[in-house]
Amino acid sequence: MISKQTIDKIFSTIRVEEIVGEYVQLKRAGSNFKGLSPFHEEKSPSFVVSPSKQIWKDFSTGKGGTAISFLMEIENFTYPEALRHAAKKYGIEIEEDQREISEEAKNAQTEKDLLYKIHEIANDYFQEILWDAEDGRSIGLSYFKERELKDDIIKKFQLGYSPEKKNAFTAYAMEKGYSKEILEKSGLSIFPENTPAGVDRFRERVIFPIHSFSGRVLGFGARILKSNVKTAKYLNSPETEIYHKSNVLYGLNQSKQSISRKNACLLVEGYMDVISLHMSGIENVVASSGTSLTTEQIKLIKRLTENVTILFDGDNAGIKASFRSIDMLLTEGMNIRVLLFPDGDDPDSFARKHPQEYVEKYIENEAMDFIDFKAEILLRDIGNDPIKKAEAIRDIVKSVSFVQNALKREVYLKEVSNKFGLSEQSLFNELDVQKQITQNQTHHVQQQQKEKEAPKMEMVPLDQEKEDPFLFEVLFMENKLVEHMLAFGDIVLKRSTENNEEYQITVIEEILHHFEEEQYTFLVKGNEIIINQVREGIQKEELRSGNFFVSFMDEEITTKVVDALIPLDELENWASRNIYPPNYGDKVADQIKGDVLLHKYRYIDYLIKETAKELDQHSNTDEGKYYELIKKITLLKQASIRLSNIIEYSPIKGIYVDRKR
Repeated sequence: MISKQTIDKIFSTIRVEEIVGEYVQLKRAGSNFKGLSPFHEEKSPSFVVSPSKQIWKDFSTGKGGTAISFLMEIENFTYPEALRHAAKKYGIEIEEDQREISEEAKNAQTEKDLLYKIHEIANDYFQEILWDAEDGRSIGLSYFKERELKDDIIKKFQLGYSPEKKNAFTAYAMEKGYSKEILEKSGLSIFPENTPAGVDRFRERVIFPIHSFSGRVLGFGARILKSNVKTAKYLNSPETEIYHKSNVLYGLNQSKQSISRKNACLLVEGYMDVISLHMSGIENVVASSGTSLTTEQIKLIKRLTENVTILFDGDNAGIKASFRSIDMLLTEGMNIRVLLFPDGDDPDSFARKHPQEYVEKYIENEAMDFIDFKAEILLRDIGNDPIKKAEAIRDIVKSVSFVQNALKREVYLKEVSNKFGLSEQSLFNELDVQKQITQNQTHHVQQQQKEKEAPKMEMVPLDQEKEDPFLFEVLFMENKLVEHMLAFGDIVLKRSTENNEEYQITVIEEILHHFEEEQYTFLVKGNEIIINQVREGIQKEELRSGNFFVSFMDEEITTKVVDALIPLDELENWASRNIYPPNYGDKVADQIKGDVLLHKYRYIDYLIKETAKELDQHSNTDEGKYYELIKKITLLKQASIRLSNIIEYSPIKGIYVDRKR
């Protein structure tokens, strides 16, 4: 287990804005950063990162927490995996507690854990064969050297080689204790009926590991080197629980920082295209790895940038089929440019022929916007045929119809108008037609999807606290007081006694004193946990407010803390509009005093209602108990009246009519 000292060092070293910034394109908004939620489709940014508090909050989903909880959420890491990932990123050495792990804990590994582990084992094995085994060096390494790859690039992309022996890796993995079942599920091994010892899927091939956004190996691509074998040149891992090719971009882990820094992404087709561009010094590049571009892959890019340049082979026969990718990118709000390399060249060969500066300038100067690109391709062979020309223009307008932003659509149509000498009105009419066709197609697909899904009959449980207004009110104020303790706990308040003697007390102590004075029973389990921790802290002469609870590995508590530390109004950057509203907590002394009284008032109302229920139960059974409860209700009502005078309550005006609850 990771030692407490190491965990403390990790939390004190890591920066939430740096870790989140690898996944989300963040923009400064006052003292915070904002971006689009990586967990939910949205157009207006509702994802807030606070560098000063070292937490994040996604208002679209309600999720929030620390850098570690973010890694757990987005990468599906366990807590130790997230800690190890962060430690590796920041160069922190992991110290382990020398405690025996129980047999039960050893056996608690999930199938997904085993799949990640077996891919890590395989990745190390293939690299070891490439560098240390005779056939690895003579065949695999020689191939990479022929492709002019340098050692540092081979190691950067963790390239490897799978030997000729048909079950070399399978035997190696089984010796390490991995079962036939997990090897088969990983896709690394195949077990035909007549070959019980198994067969390596990637034997006699050079290996390209495929990494997740964070760097975990999910699967492999493999290229055969023999030309006289009747088999596919490239072979990829099958779909598994951890590898879905439509959700992965090759090279993203190695390229994400450069993409974010340059605010631009180059999109290519193959593994070697990515690797060769990296070797030439151009690192903001990813590949769709032989699969048609998917919405999930586009969203991965969009976390880092909205600017994409697609690089195509000069003689690529599938260029027209790529128009679908352009439309998908436009639908997702991306800004697109397209580059065709000269005939006979692809990104790999072009990058190896020319120095970095030349390649960068060529891409910058020769890349076209999607309108010019489609016009060049569609009009290349039509001559003076007006019908074909009209169809080509219609195809271009169809792409414009996928653009979500109305202003961008108008600019693009003006460009088409100028390019072809057509009236803007006729193009806008055609745009409306294309938009209607697209909407009808989308509606048809959605309807088919709904028809496939079996209807579900569910009983929706009643929201108990909203059904009971007394319970709702006291819960609301209980949560509010706990949020005050988390957000402002260590703030010192100046108070006076009834004899006008001044004294000082922290927010935590004042609210805690109120709860103890009322002998209050908490209605929310998370609040009770927080208060118990606060009490323990005071016994140790510590004030445990929000920052103390941020790293708690309890989702309910973490969410409550983040809600308290990043209130909803932090989504708005009012100063940019020359509006300066009062800051949250500006009048904390008055707010605490008022909310303590209001909680007391609501709690008394709740107690009156609960006591009245009990009264009904004893009306005919226990006369002594009955009159005792009558007395209790009378005293509670007297206290309620006194409080209503203090807080200026009236049935017409309500409570604190000039305050927002």
